[in-house]
Amino acid sequence: MSDIIHLLPDSVANQIAAGEVVQRPSSIVKEMVENAIDAGADDIQVVIVDGGKTCVQVIDNGTGMSETDARMAFERHATSKIAKAQDIYNLSTMGFRGEALASIAAVAQVEMKTRRSEDEVGTLLQIDGAKVVEHKPVACPKGTNIAVRNLFFNIPVRRKFLKKTQTELNNIVQDFERIVLVYPELKFLLTHNDTPVFRLAKSNLKQRIADVYGARLADTLLPVQTETSLVSVTGFVGKPEDAKRKGAKQFFFVNGRFMKHQYFHAAVERAYDNIIPQGEHPNYFIYLHVDPQNIDVNVHPTKTEIKFENEQIIWQVINAVVREAIGKFNKVPVIDFDRKEDDINIPAMPNDGSVVRMQPNRNTTFNPFNSGKREESQRPLYDWQKLYPQEKTDGGAESHEVILQGALSRQVPEQKSIWNMQDEAPDQEKTDWHEDRLDDSKEMFQLNDKFIVCVENNGLRIFDQHRAHVCVLFRDYIQRIDNQGNVAQGMLFPEIIQLSKAEVAALENVEEEIKAVGFELTSLGNGAYSLNAIPPGLESTDYDTLLHNLLFAAMENKNALRQNVQEKLALAMAQNTAVAYGQKLNLNEMRSLVGKLDDAGLPARTPDGKIVWADVDGNYIERLF
Repeated sequence: MSDIIHLLPDSVANQIAAGEVVQRPSSIVKEMVENAIDAGADDIQVVIVDGGKTCVQVIDNGTGMSETDARMAFERHATSKIAKAQDIYNLSTMGFRGEALASIAAVAQVEMKTRRSEDEVGTLLQIDGAKVVEHKPVACPKGTNIAVRNLFFNIPVRRKFLKKTQTELNNIVQDFERIVLVYPELKFLLTHNDTPVFRLAKSNLKQRIADVYGARLADTLLPVQTETSLVSVTGFVGKPEDAKRKGAKQFFFVNGRFMKHQYFHAAVERAYDNIIPQGEHPNYFIYLHVDPQNIDVNVHPTKTEIKFENEQIIWQVINAVVREAIGKFNKVPVIDFDRKEDDINIPAMPNDGSVVRMQPNRNTTFNPFNSGKREESQRPLYDWQKLYPQEKTDGGAESHEVILQGALSRQVPEQKSIWNMQDEAPDQEKTDWHEDRLDDSKEMFQLNDKFIVCVENNGLRIFDQHRAHVCVLFRDYIQRIDNQGNVAQGMLFPEIIQLSKAEVAALENVEEEIKAVGFELTSLGNGAYSLNAIPPGLESTDYDTLLHNLLFAAMENKNALRQNVQEKLALAMAQNTAVAYGQKLNLNEMRSLVGKLDDAGLPARTPDGKIVWADVDGNYIERLF
């Protein structure tokens, strides 16, 4: 029997390697822009056609390559970044594996023109699917110009799985942002189908953040800076009041390289404990500088997963510097870091010589060790009057209780949804709520300003007030979209909304759905939009934040059907306008909310799958005693 093990041809090996290195057009942009930075370029242009499926071109003014180097660059594991294995642990460049160009050339048609400053002519190299088609001298400017066309032309199965143009462009923008945020001293230009997406001049870090995400975000950032023997930390963190439930801008960079690190992310989140509402997340742009010998970047071909030698100590440094930034700028009442340890704070005695006596606390429930429960929401109290302005009392004056009761008692027909809102809560024994209708004799009270507790014949039924209202509003918004179409309420004074590049791309993708919900936007250029109309009933809502959350929901749902997108938008609106945790409700409001939920079929879960109510069986209560 003959031997069966043999070496694969280089072309096949490169195609296999391309599966890890080149996943989509954004991978090409990342690898080639990083190569341009390593080549010392300070002016980099990226040209995209059809989301990168037709062409990705990167032009730089770096050092360029000689004729021999130009050919060697496309060989597998050919690199100028390292010479021996130990060099991996002392990296000062973005790339080092020597796989990118070989992998790209194996699955695309590549044309490269390059010239060094000391050479009179440059080199032209054309490669189709790892086969050199042409290699000759050519006149060209200093630097390197690489065009990658028809990605996966020789692998039809991989090409078929590329997403639509807008989705691929969003991925390119995301990877491009991660690079330009590290190098504000470099000039960048990104165009798509001859339309500029980013035009970034040389600047400082904060200005670069403003250029990418808008001045509104940059104005909410607080600087962080510290230096220790193990790590130096610089960058910016967001003010607590600008935290978001979704779409927060969160970036970690180490030695000029973007990374994902859940452990360090927890250090930042922990610094905001008891400061921002639960479920919300702060913006942050944090740059770490450590000794290259203390990290390992050779974990994954994308080089976004990095191992640290002293993770626990660095965690503590990050947590401390973020807390200090929040406290130093007096955005929240925390420790005064400017006060010296030996300062003694003694109250002054009155001039008349009388003794200042502390009054005893007569409250028998007072507990000096109870710091108070955490506020779960710092949003303004829900303005029922503005949400449902048409509901009035007989006397014509708007009543807080009557408005809520009337608004929640309106009938909303059943709607088909991708979420089954009638599913039972897990581990709950089903009871026929409709056989035991809510009446004035039922005892009901609010627990911790978060739950509505209803006393039943054989136990308790506990409702999450926010989630219950989300279910009610979700069905109302779906009805508006399906039955009334484009319903919008014009604004007396239009507001300017600033969107990031990714949000602009998402808006173009779901423009019809946004309009169907009731928002009317007019582009002013450079990511600025005039908000001319909003959905009826949202006058008291922070519609700037709401619109950002809607676009984030749309970006998460890029490839869904139209109905899916509408339901995502309706859910985001409901979550942002529902009654907040921490808001007190009177008895009439609680009865109205539970009654409306009952009329909607008593859904056990919210549209995104969270439990709305739970039963506590009377027998279980008996067993406790």
